[in-house]
Amino acid sequence: MDLFDLQNNEKTMAPLAERMRPRTLDEFLGQGKIVGQGSLLRRAIAADKLGSCIFYGPPGTGKTTLANIIAENTNAAFVKLNAVTSGVADAKKVIDEARDRLRMYGKRTYLLLDECHRWNKAQSDSVLQAIEQGYIIFIGSTTENPYVSMTRAIVSRCRIFSFSRLSEQDIKAGLLRALNDKERGLGNMNLQVSDEAISHLAWASAGDMRTALNALELAALTTHAGEDGIIRVGKEEAEQSIQQKALSMTEDMYYDMISAFIKSMRGSDSNAALYWAERLIEAGCDPMLIGRRIMIHACEDVGMADPNAIVVATSCVQAFEKIGLPEGRIPLAEGIIYVAEAPKSNKVVEALGGAENAVKTIKHETVPVYLRDPNYKDNDERVSGYKYPHDYGGWVKQQYLPDEIKDAVFYEPTENGFEKEIKERQKKRK
Repeated sequence: MDLFDLQNNEKTMAPLAERMRPRTLDEFLGQGKIVGQGSLLRRAIAADKLGSCIFYGPPGTGKTTLANIIAENTNAAFVKLNAVTSGVADAKKVIDEARDRLRMYGKRTYLLLDECHRWNKAQSDSVLQAIEQGYIIFIGSTTENPYVSMTRAIVSRCRIFSFSRLSEQDIKAGLLRALNDKERGLGNMNLQVSDEAISHLAWASAGDMRTALNALELAALTTHAGEDGIIRVGKEEAEQSIQQKALSMTEDMYYDMISAFIKSMRGSDSNAALYWAERLIEAGCDPMLIGRRIMIHACEDVGMADPNAIVVATSCVQAFEKIGLPEGRIPLAEGIIYVAEAPKSNKVVEALGGAENAVKTIKHETVPVYLRDPNYKDNDERVSGYKYPHDYGGWVKQQYLPDEIKDAVFYEPTENGFEKEIKERQKKRK
């Protein structure tokens, strides 16, 4: 077996998703805003004038593929590193070679750093000067928000291109291309894939071309041929190959979904709150995070409009802890619905903030004489004047705050729920 045979075997043995990677911009699917006809990035690639940039988006949306296309269409040197396995020494070697290449031959160097968010500050700083001096053109690829996960110095010197999940039509186009391609795809197989199967794979892959192609290949390789020699892949085989809709999430998506859940609860949309909670749990989120948010909302957004909300929320979370998954989701759902549908008031939070601010502002408050501790030996005289509320039917008008803020009002109830009753009581006391 010669070298050519080894290389050919390596190509044919590669997964379908790898074999079907687009080689040109014309083959590239999706991301029309980024690489569509007339776009800035497409023009820059065509002119071989691309500057440092970061490709950011979910898995399977074409980030690495686009980087490979750039590598094939540039006269510059193209070096690839993975942030997981490389460090400062690897970066320094690339930079030294790039500097020599530019000085001796006038040739630029692209550095593609996959999973670039994995580099720490020291590693990122090691390439910063080289970017500034033009020795390398940096291309980062990441599934995490670079504004959060990467150093500001690197981000500020790069143009950010945000990749979106592929549409179902894009996924279908990629699957059909793989089925018809005799060189790299499954075109040489005696294979028939139903429209239903294609549609299911496109839906269940959740915008991830790699997931869809891998599932198609698995279905084709594991389905037995009929008596006529034809391998028929229907919806059932497609469902078995991909199992279920992909529900993984990036760190970015995680925080977005948490935010959506929080705002749905606050907005009294129990349907949306239930959906986002279930979406998070199905993707692997700790259900106790959901539980903690329910209890927080019971205090923060419902508050005194329904004081029973925190009781219900706490009970539901405790029930979940005792029951566990999957049935434990039921009391969590009950807590979500109760808190979401309860009347809302954030006056407790506002009152706490007002009191906190007052504490920080008043440095030398004086406790009113009649409120002081009467247990000291010489305190009989100075505590005189205190009115015991129960002697007056439960309430009597007297000053409790320090003189410096004696008229301060921190808690102002709304007209919602139980707070309406509190407001009426306050009116009677004035």
